[in-house]
Parts: sequence; C-alpha cells; structure tokens
Amino acid sequence: MLFANWPVPASLLAPLIPEGLQVDTFQGSAWLGVMPFWIEQIKVRGLPPLPGARSFPHLSLRTYVRDPQTGTLGLSFLSLEASNLLAAAVGRIFYRLPYHWAEMHLEQRSEREFAFYSRRRFAGRPVVFKARYRGLGPSPRLAESRVGSLEYFLMERYCLYSSNRAGQAIRANLHHESWPLEEAEAEIEQNDLAAVLGIKLPDQEPVLHYSRRLAVYVWPAELVRQPMMTQPVTVTATPSV
Repeated sequence: MLFANWPVPASLLAPLIPEGLQVDTFQGSAWLGVMPFWIEQIKVRGLPPLPGARSFPHLSLRTYVRDPQTGTLGLSFLSLEASNLLAAAVGRIFYRLPYHWAEMHLEQRSEREFAFYSRRRFAGRPVVFKARYRGLGPSPRLAESRVGSLEYFLMERYCLYSSNRAGQAIRANLHHESWPLEEAEAEIEQNDLAAVLGIKLPDQEPVLHYSRRLAVYVWPAELVRQPMMTQPVTVTATPSV
C-alpha cells in the first residue's frame, strides 16, 4: 500500500463528511490521502466467499475526522474504487461507502515497486489514477508512530465513518496492529480523485509512506448516536368536584 497525503484547508472537506463529525487537523491543516493497494484474502463474516473477490486492486480517497462528542478519531472515505463489482456492492450496501467499479491494474515490478492504474467505469467524466511507487525499507524514524507525529495522526485511527440512508452518521470499528511503515518514493502521473469532488490539491509533493502488508478486521456498522428511548409516562387525572 502507498499512502500519499496532502495538506488541504478543512473548509474544503467539511461539506463532504458525515453530519455531526469534524474534520481533524494536524498543525492547523486538514489532510487528504490517496491509497492504492492490493486486497487479498478478503472475507465477510456470515457471508459466503464473494466470487472473484479473494484478491483484487483497490484505491481510496480519504480524510481524517473526529467525533466532537466522544473525541473518537476515525476515517471518512470520500471515494473508493474496486475492480470487483460484488465487493464494491457489498461496501455500498453494508457500510454505505461511496464505492465505484473501476478498471484497475497493479503490476509488481520488484519486491517493493509497483505500477498502479485505475479508471472509474460509467463515470460522467474520466476519473483516472496512475502512478508508480516503491517502498524504500524500514527506517528508525518510522519504526514507531509517536504521539504528536504526523504518522501517528494519519495512521492511528480505528474506525471508519459514513452515513446511512437517513443521513445519520454510522461507524464501523477497525482492528489492526500499528502500520509497519517505510519511507517511499512515487511518481503520480495522473490523479483525478480530488478534482472530481471539486478539491484542488496544493502544488507540492505529497507526504509518502509505504506498507508491505497488514491484516485489518472490520466490524459491522452501527449508529454513532443511538436514538433516545422514551419511557411511557402514566398520568392519572382526578376530577375536581
């Protein structure tokens, strides 16, 4: 997986996240991330294996949010692309995530070097992401994501947020070990993911990280704010004489 993150004004992202959440910031800036990667050994508990969904390329555009009432940090996905149509449908139905079916290719050039291509199908305008990226190996700086570092801000998030059909915020908890990060290099030839949402990325290189492998477990989605249960009240009226 490649992590490519850009600082952007929080005001650009606030209209795009679920209601009731806040865009989280690091050193005064919100962050927008693009993550191309390869999914393998996917399984949904309680469902039979999805045909062709054991492994496939995947691409996400995400930002970083918090629940202002509880302080819970999480992720808000602004778009996701999958080459497997059934996997995209499951993500839309069960997690209400903005999945799109895409033509995708991931070519491994060496142990840590990849060429990635994605083109959204049935889009009103071309939405393409094309890049080459490579991991440069572990470094002492990234051996541990320390509290207060940008890496901790970006990676130490253990739930994803979206909205149900009624517009209510929902949350799915995540479980995984800390990301084993490496330094990275990337040449991003084309990236339309932000532009199609009306977001202009800054004219600067993104902050890059690479991770070779990690197991992630996703819990079922639930309401962020449980509805208030009202108890019936018995009123006795005594007539006056």
